[in-house]
Amino acid sequence: MKGTIYMIPCPISDERAVWDVLPSANLAVMNSLDYFIVENTRTARRFLSKAGIERKIDSLEFVELNEHTTEARDIERMLRPVEEGRSAGVISEAGVPGVADPGADIVALAHRKGIRVVPLVGPSSILMVMMASGQNGQSFAFVGYLPVKEPDRSRTIKNLERRAQSEHQAQIFIEAPYRNVKLFESLVATLSPKMRLTVAADITSPNELIQTLTVEEWRKRGVPDIQKRPTIFVLGI
Repeated sequence: MKGTIYMIPCPISDERAVWDVLPSANLAVMNSLDYFIVENTRTARRFLSKAGIERKIDSLEFVELNEHTTEARDIERMLRPVEEGRSAGVISEAGVPGVADPGADIVALAHRKGIRVVPLVGPSSILMVMMASGQNGQSFAFVGYLPVKEPDRSRTIKNLERRAQSEHQAQIFIEAPYRNVKLFESLVATLSPKMRLTVAADITSPNELIQTLTVEEWRKRGVPDIQKRPTIFVLGI
């Protein structure tokens, strides 16, 4: 009998206790596993330790699935224990695995092999920002990272603006924290004044920032405190 893949969320911010942001029901599943497919072994071990799981951390087996995993045979190898009956937990570095995360690759293969995949409840920064943004929660798209260099960046921003206007669809995107300010400056310089822009940083932390203003209002207010802080941007009308 094949095992099960459990998609295990973890806190987005290190400043909150694990069980302040995760439902306690997840602990029973975590306690049942000794095999984990993770984005980063060090952060996964720290998360499981802070969660207070019953097993000793050194008794657990970890394999890494991240941007450096480029060979399909490596993913096949990671899934083999599950095919043989051993269940596994998938953990990303922050938030929910499989969304904007390499964990999706192992899940896709699991489906092709008829392996059950069970998502556990936990914080998704994308959904939490949408909940608090006031943008269109009926239709939205996560488009990942925007181009870094011009003119590709400005062209992409205008394309997102047109899509938001024509489809009434909120556009969600992110940037490397050290480039947040440059992206913000590009947005307010490129977008139409009446477009609404949400800036959300450090979701679930005590210093959480979620603010939606028009581009015109952002130009008057100036750059928010987002330098080197994990940030999500949402564009809408």
